[in-house]
This record gives sequence, structure tokens and C-alpha cells, in this order.
Amino acid sequence: QVQLVESGGGLVQAGGSLRLSCAASGRYVMGWFRQAPGKERDFVAAISWIGATTSYADSVKGRFTISRDNAKNTVYLQMNSLKPEDTAVYYCAAKNGNTLPTMPGRYDYWGQGTQVTVSS
Repeated sequence: QVQLVESGGGLVQAGGSLRLSCAASGRYVMGWFRQAPGKERDFVAAISWIGATTSYADSVKGRFTISRDNAKNTVYLQMNSLKPEDTAVYYCAAKNGNTLPTMPGRYDYWGQGTQVTVSS
């Protein structure tokens, strides 16, 4: 059983930055998703085990960066130029294999989520 633990959420003004962290051990593709109240869980970004391949949702390209430090068993999501529409619970997810899917159902393990609130 893989345990994923997110941290780093909080309240920030529009235009500000936050960095989310996800502690996870094992050779997994890692992804970040987010879910706003009353909405579906949406893909944000994903990264391969080696870290050489990344994928982003169009809505966050150029603002968010996913990275990982396998020596620390940690995946990061650096979020810059935050907008009120980025407000959501952010989830870390892990999957076996080499593909970087955008569908939540393709991921095998999930964290408990961390709230990100961006005020206008």
C-alpha cells in the first residue's frame, strides 16, 4: 500500500505563489489533480519516474511546474501567478507504468488532498 501525503496548501492572494509537496516512496508516475466544489477532479500535471517527461493541463502551462526529488521521495508542484480560479483541493496521485494519463481513474493511489485558496 502506497501512502501519499500532501502539504503546502494555504491562502494566497492572486498573483502569488505556493509550492505543494507530496511525500511518496516507490517507482511511480506521479500526478497532481485538483477539485473545486461541485466540480469534477481535473488533471493538473504529471511527471515520469525519472523526471524527464512532464505533462500539464493547458490552464496551468507556463505558471505551474512539477518536479521530483527521488532521493527525498518527494514530488513538488510549484504554482506561480495564481488566479482565483486555481482555488481547489489539490490531490497527489501515483500510478504504475510509464504513461502520463490525464484521467483520474488511471491512477492507483491518492493522497488526502490539501486546500489551496486564491483570493482576488
